[in-house]
Amino acid sequence: MTMLSVPYHLDEYLPDFRLPWRGHTETVAERLPDADQWTRMAVLHEAVAARVADEVRGPGTPVVLSGDCMAALGTVAGVQRAGVDASVVWFDAHGDVQTMETSASGYAGGIPLRVLAGYRPDPAMDRLGLRQIPEERLLLVDGRDLDPPEAEYLSTSAVRRSTVTDLTDEDLPEGPLLLHVDLDVIDSDEVPGLLFPTPGGPTTSAVVEAVHRVRDTGRVEAVSVGCTWRPDRDEDLPGGVRAKLLAALLRGSA
Repeated sequence: MTMLSVPYHLDEYLPDFRLPWRGHTETVAERLPDADQWTRMAVLHEAVAARVADEVRGPGTPVVLSGDCMAALGTVAGVQRAGVDASVVWFDAHGDVQTMETSASGYAGGIPLRVLAGYRPDPAMDRLGLRQIPEERLLLVDGRDLDPPEAEYLSTSAVRRSTVTDLTDEDLPEGPLLLHVDLDVIDSDEVPGLLFPTPGGPTTSAVVEAVHRVRDTGRVEAVSVGCTWRPDRDEDLPGGVRAKLLAALLRGSA
């Protein structure tokens, strides 16, 4: 498997983004244009999509590790370009189904799952060629911290829902899968330095077990991991909590 590092949060390059991962990784970094945020993200996600598509066309299963969840759009687009019509399993403490029209904060990182369902916040995103995925082929795992517009949308949509501990093979959508894991899905007491810590979540071991249950189906075409934590030289050392978490989560990926 090829490990791809995308050291960005939205369109911001993260020079201190260090993955506490002992295996080999390739970095996807682009010279982004002096333009609006949507155009810059589209350029970055295009680079991710191209690299992922190359891997999916070959014998490997790419693993993309980034500083946010928006990079998963490039991962999904790459899988689609390789001719794979994938469903999505999305582990996250948050819903990620906001729109820019309903978001009180205007934070673009709160929309990626909604984008996969067909929402388009800006024409610049069309350059990615991302195809809409039917709601019933999207599975949100956990999603315990929802804004009111997200809760309203999910209550009437066909997006599947499950908790981490209750997840079974029967909950998974049909067909090939794109597996996305935002590490803030884990209880915030267990993962230091999260950007958006959310208490009351599942344990690390429960999330690792559930993720491997999905991977063990043999249907996962690509993996996307949102390392949504603040860079910390001490926390990112090999042998630290973060390193052990990634090692457990990605066991068998190197």
